Amino acid sequence: HKKELSEGFVRTTNNRMELLAVIVALETLTRPVKATVYSDSKYVVDSVEKKWVFGWEKKNFKDKKNVDLWKRFLKINKKHTVNFVWVKGHDGNPLNERCDQLAVAAAEGGNLKVDEGFEG
Repeated sequence: HKKELSEGFVRTTNNRMELLAVIVALETLTRPVKATVYSDSKYVVDSVEKKWVFGWEKKNFKDKKNVDLWKRFLKINKKHTVNFVWVKGHDGNPLNERCDQLAVAAAEGGNLKVDEGFEG
């Protein structure tokens, strides 16, 4: 199955949007699954694969950014078995290039949502 999702937001960051993309994708799944997330975001991939986010959670996210999204991620992550693979961005990977196209189109498409959790 293939499903493409995209949205655009005002006043946000790339890190927030990369993380939100993972969250929304996992929330879209209707039953617990084993999933592999491919992302060009070292921020997201390393935070999970190197288990940093689980340490942040134990310390109540003291001095961390994007706490609202990391808490949301941890909630949905518990429902699935997820591993992450980093891919180099803008390097010809067809699926990564498609994700970039969707992100750019959403950001330029107008009708942008407000990122309520952005602290900028």
